[in-house]
Amino acid sequence: MPIWNEKYETMKRDELEQEQLERLQQTLSRVYRRVSHYQDLFNEIDFDPDAISALTDLKKIPYTTKDTLRLAYPYDMFAVPLREVVRMQSTSGTTGQPLIVGYSRNDIDHWTELTARVLYAGGVTKDDIINICFPYGLFTGGLGFHYGAEKIGASVIPSSEADIENQIIVMKDYRTTAITCAPTYAAQLCEVMHEKGITPAELSLSKGLFGAEPWSETFRNEMQDRLSISVTDNYGLTEIIGPGVSFECDQKNGLHISEDHFIPEIINPDTGEILGPGEKGELVLTTITKEAYPLVRYRTGDLTTLRYEDCGCGRCLVKMDKVFERVDDMIILNGQNMFPLQFEQILTEVIGTTPKYQIIIEKKDNLDELEIQVEVSGDFFFDEMKKLAQIEPAVAKEVKKRLDFIPKVTLVEPRTIKRHMKQIKVVDRRRD
Repeated sequence: MPIWNEKYETMKRDELEQEQLERLQQTLSRVYRRVSHYQDLFNEIDFDPDAISALTDLKKIPYTTKDTLRLAYPYDMFAVPLREVVRMQSTSGTTGQPLIVGYSRNDIDHWTELTARVLYAGGVTKDDIINICFPYGLFTGGLGFHYGAEKIGASVIPSSEADIENQIIVMKDYRTTAITCAPTYAAQLCEVMHEKGITPAELSLSKGLFGAEPWSETFRNEMQDRLSISVTDNYGLTEIIGPGVSFECDQKNGLHISEDHFIPEIINPDTGEILGPGEKGELVLTTITKEAYPLVRYRTGDLTTLRYEDCGCGRCLVKMDKVFERVDDMIILNGQNMFPLQFEQILTEVIGTTPKYQIIIEKKDNLDELEIQVEVSGDFFFDEMKKLAQIEPAVAKEVKKRLDFIPKVTLVEPRTIKRHMKQIKVVDRRRD
């Protein structure tokens, strides 16, 4: 079983918690002295960071939210002088104002270690040639994985979001064996290969590491079949560090959180109540090694569960379930709550493959209306579905059955839905 850092990835729970406590004590002391928000907060609740004696003391501190970070824009959450910040990056801004984060030299070293864990757990070794197909820029994906792959010793191709056809040429000519990208990009890769008549046998790919947006087990199976590769998931967010927070091992049944760097909690997103193992709620993370941009009890907005059972890979790190839903991704339609993944699951089951789709929401005559646009492709023709005309009523019927409303379902031409690094699944025109 490939384990990059056996010391920390297989550390027993009692030893790990002692390590966490020591690092948490240092972090709380640092933010109190250097970040005005935490200094004011700790004074307000009469919390002495130097008196913390157990991990359970962490729950005395109120949560940090994205609004906190927005109010501190651009540098007020930094815990080191700008002269000690060796890199700045930012969030994509898909859920609001972009947030600037900073990294010290030690932060970059830690980040490199964490992405090396992700890649190594996904099967990447010094013998691999890997295409990094995330953008190189303010988004953290490209550079994050680049440094981790180099640390492992793999041959790195910083191809970024190259034109798909050019990407395929590079992969063929350079004999690429691994790829890391967003699942949307992988799906586009399959589309172009199909259009050009290129088979997986013409490539040297054997593994794919997908992240940056949710994807299902059905999608994993589809990509593994169509590209003849092994696919693993990973999770991260710019505010915390970028990619490297958690990762799948070869068991593919949950994502190990690097607890020597992050303390995870699960809370009820409505009440803030702390939930137990196996209970689904909002993921809260505390960084315990970050120097430039440490965050205490940060509400990620991502919904998941934590599981502490033993893993066949030998790691002792807690696992989180794949993230399919976000608190701020929730669609409220005429008072009813739902998530984009529910529509994706229905489309996949009805059609037999995960299509390109987009949900359009508008308000007409004071009522919310929802349209599902689905791109047509040759993959829709299966034995049980001979006619495209059957798709629209079948999807509408299943949505009615599960979500108790009837959507408008529209089939659109291939490539009608605009491609992005992260697929924009919901367009809410009620805000226009």
